[in-house]
Amino acid sequence: MKSIWTIAFAVLATISLIAPDTALARGRILQCVPFARQVSGIEIYGNAKTWWGQAAGRYDRGQQPRVGAVMALPSHGKMRLGHVATVSQIVNDRELLLTHANWSRRGGIERNVRAIDVSANGDWSRVRIWYAGNGDLGTTSYPVSGFIYPSAVSVGVQMALSQPVKAQDIAKAQAARGPLISAEVLAIAEREKAEATLASN
Repeated sequence: MKSIWTIAFAVLATISLIAPDTALARGRILQCVPFARQVSGIEIYGNAKTWWGQAAGRYDRGQQPRVGAVMALPSHGKMRLGHVATVSQIVNDRELLLTHANWSRRGGIERNVRAIDVSANGDWSRVRIWYAGNGDLGTTSYPVSGFIYPSAVSVGVQMALSQPVKAQDIAKAQAARGPLISAEVLAIAEREKAEATLASN
């Protein structure tokens, strides 16, 4: 049986697929932070790299993904401001789907795209994320601070649940997700582990 979070997130993601984003409609670039805040209901402001610290004492935090949680990435390389993305589905212990903005395309929204855990210990401390330019996982792995869990079903999710959703819109949302090829996840993680070992020697 699906949890309320899984159902609520699916409905919210579907509705946001239909409704035009106001920032984009006004010609502004949609950033990951306001989009994650809108989708998750987690009321944190400021650059993505500050979300993990700001969440302390306000929201539960942890290292395990949950549907509706926000994955917080710190500043890393060219990603100076960090990144936040909302978990839309758990595929298995080392793979999930994310819904986020401003990743592959400037200001673009991507729904239900792959992220895999490539950490040496399988603890979601390092990930690779689907990148549209490759049509597959990106070539860079990123550190993850952890997951910020919403304290309750957000107002946005409650509003989404009250809206009618058409079958064809659900089909569109499902078709928007990136390809799932789970067989290579452990091989990628092993390669990342070997490269990390070589780099530390």
